[in-house]
Amino acid sequence: MGSRQLRDSDRGCPTRPYAVGMPAHPAGPRHSDVIDIHGAPPRPLDTAELNHLDAAVWPTSARREPGGVVSVGGVDVVTAVREAGSPVVLLDQDQVRSAARGYARSYDATGTPTRVYYAGKAFLSTAVARWITDEGVDIDVCTGGELEVALRAGVTPDRILFHGNNKSEAELIRALEVGVGRYVIDSCLEIARLGALAQDAGVVADCLVRVTVGVEAHTHEFIATAHEDQKFGLALTDGSAREAARRVAALPSLNLVGLHSHIGSQIFDPAGFEVAARRLVGFAAELAAEGLSIRELNLGGGMGIAYTSADDPLDVADMAAAIVSIVRHECDRADLPLPLLCVEPGRAIIGQAGITVYTVGTIKAIDLGNGLTRTFVSVDGGMSDNIRTALYDAEYTVALANRESDAEPMLCRVVGKHCESGDIVVRDCWLPADLAPGDLLAVAATGAYCRSMASNYNQVPRPGVMGVQDGHLETVLRRETIDDLLSLDPGA
Repeated sequence: MGSRQLRDSDRGCPTRPYAVGMPAHPAGPRHSDVIDIHGAPPRPLDTAELNHLDAAVWPTSARREPGGVVSVGGVDVVTAVREAGSPVVLLDQDQVRSAARGYARSYDATGTPTRVYYAGKAFLSTAVARWITDEGVDIDVCTGGELEVALRAGVTPDRILFHGNNKSEAELIRALEVGVGRYVIDSCLEIARLGALAQDAGVVADCLVRVTVGVEAHTHEFIATAHEDQKFGLALTDGSAREAARRVAALPSLNLVGLHSHIGSQIFDPAGFEVAARRLVGFAAELAAEGLSIRELNLGGGMGIAYTSADDPLDVADMAAAIVSIVRHECDRADLPLPLLCVEPGRAIIGQAGITVYTVGTIKAIDLGNGLTRTFVSVDGGMSDNIRTALYDAEYTVALANRESDAEPMLCRVVGKHCESGDIVVRDCWLPADLAPGDLLAVAATGAYCRSMASNYNQVPRPGVMGVQDGHLETVLRRETIDDLLSLDPGA
């Protein structure tokens, strides 16, 4: 395929090659690929299976009440929508607390010094921060905004770990001012920046160097490489990580306490951690030979959950035992004392606890030819409250939630209301053939990376998040209004 140079005058920017003959999609950049048939889940054997809520996927409190309406935390979805509007995210407080407590206890039970941080990027509010820290889990943040949420929740600063590949001076000054417990160093520039600011503040900042260890993991697979091509961390292979550790140790305003790595997401198998731990511990041994003591190893997060019945994540206690055993073995091999082992679950604590409830608006069947029909079910949210399907081709489980149905299942695609053909919530699913406008659909496992990545595309207000517990609704984040959006516009 040929290419041409776009003139500077065409766009007012430096020249760059553009491919000739690239398809133009009239309804958005994802138009061409969404008309293909993707692998659909197996057709339900009967209506009972169609109405069933898999306990491995849905919140542990989810059930169908008499009449078939779905409830979570003792609150049925019809009541939730009536009180909080649609769409709405329901978050099972007891499950969030139980998951956080389960992580803390599982790592404590290994008999090894450990520390669990909740990855706030998954979803963070003051209520959630309180629930989680109450259960013995600390918080990691990656922006000044997340830091302020944790502080407003009353999280003591020494329980906060500060991530981020581009922390601003203002963010670092604020973190130093309040006494954040740990800083994860992501570049040599950051070392100089943080070192100078800490010196000005008259404090010593405890730091971990983020190391790219050449492992990329997802579900049951991992790839081990020699080189990394990503924005995060400092590489082992080119000496960047070693140089960063030396620079941190050399500055009197910084204290090198450990090493950090993160190998992926939705991880169901500890095998990838074994390679990462071996490389990280090996690096720690090399630093120890230089007189640089590593007291903490943080293996990051990425522990997975079940989005569909086909997913089979490892039990938390089993994963904890496996990871600790790996680190202990590698430290024994390297003749190093066992460091404090830290992990950062996010999705694994909050993902399954959340569902999103939508109202059905329009339904239309599209003849795809060859006897194939796809029914498009449009709901009142979409990629503005769940971008993961469009970004990652993520899979979800969805159910008719305001009633049960005896109708035959039909193959559907649940889509949003946005002006974008890639605006898909659930790519392929089975729903009852008597589905009608006004029905409620519930999408499972939306507690993580949905509301936290939400936008106002097409000027759509973001949905509220409601905590549910013992039949009561609690506002975690209120629903946005058009007035909220227009308040930012001085001409409105």
